[in-house]
Amino acid sequence: MLPQSGMFRHGRVIKARTSNVGKETDLKRKMPALNALRAFEVAGHTGSFTRAAEVLHVTQSAVSRQVRQLETQLGEALLLRRHHHLELSATGRLLLQALKMSFDRIELTVRGIQEKTHLKRLRINAPPTFTSRWLMPRLQSLRAVAPELELTLTTALKDDLVESGSLDCAIRFGNGEWEGLDNQLLMNERHIAVCSPALLEGRAEPVAHLSAFTLLHVLASSDQRYLTWQHWLKAAQIEDVDLGGGYEFDLLDHAIRAAVDGLGVTMADRHMITRELRQGALVPLLDVEVDGHQSYWLVTRTGQEDAPQVALFRDWLRGQIDDQKRE
Repeated sequence: MLPQSGMFRHGRVIKARTSNVGKETDLKRKMPALNALRAFEVAGHTGSFTRAAEVLHVTQSAVSRQVRQLETQLGEALLLRRHHHLELSATGRLLLQALKMSFDRIELTVRGIQEKTHLKRLRINAPPTFTSRWLMPRLQSLRAVAPELELTLTTALKDDLVESGSLDCAIRFGNGEWEGLDNQLLMNERHIAVCSPALLEGRAEPVAHLSAFTLLHVLASSDQRYLTWQHWLKAAQIEDVDLGGGYEFDLLDHAIRAAVDGLGVTMADRHMITRELRQGALVPLLDVEVDGHQSYWLVTRTGQEDAPQVALFRDWLRGQIDDQKRE
């Protein structure tokens, strides 16, 4: 029979080895390679191996190969290869949602560690016209209520909240359907037809001769106009107006400036021309307004809406919108 001290030493050795084995087992997670998971996440979000390769700065074949290897390891199809795009399978949608949340949290944590000196900085992306016409004139109010807040404001529409870790939140114009993001409605569009008062001088019934004016259109895309003119004319009960001609602009801001300069008549969101209406630089043709089919939304990453800077900005936005409604 061994001495008790010997048993104790022997027991310690066995216990130590058992403990180390357990720790090694914990470190060996049953996960695919992170590069493959990241390749799938970007490809699943963009719907394109080519676009994913651009984002990841690798070749298209490398992204495709990593996704195939991931599918082989999981024994499930994640992306269905269509002729011009990639389509998520049911399993792919499930995995993509989990990866987005996980990578977002990792990215935000790393950024927080790297930027401890900028914990009070808020990074926002917003549409150009909304920024210049609605947000910028109100920033002095934000500074007054939160003088410690530092702001980075960008308007590049390609600056995507999902793909970019340099953003805390974004303001988006659309229908509120952005997968994997939290969307909070800010305000709906209210379209009115406006022009320079100089354009109406000497006209007893300007609306009756609407076809005599140059119409200023805003493009929804490179080859499609917004349908706001059609909706407004129907509400105003005006017929026989040729909507095929006129000037086209890719930004509402440009169409508004053209109207102020007397170039023609444009359809504008009332929220974006508050100053021009107040100053008399623009006047409505009729007391007719129509709802827009799209709205402005505050968009944040899922689970990030309670970040102090974002919460402060969100509350300030709501206050500004409520004040505007009372004007």
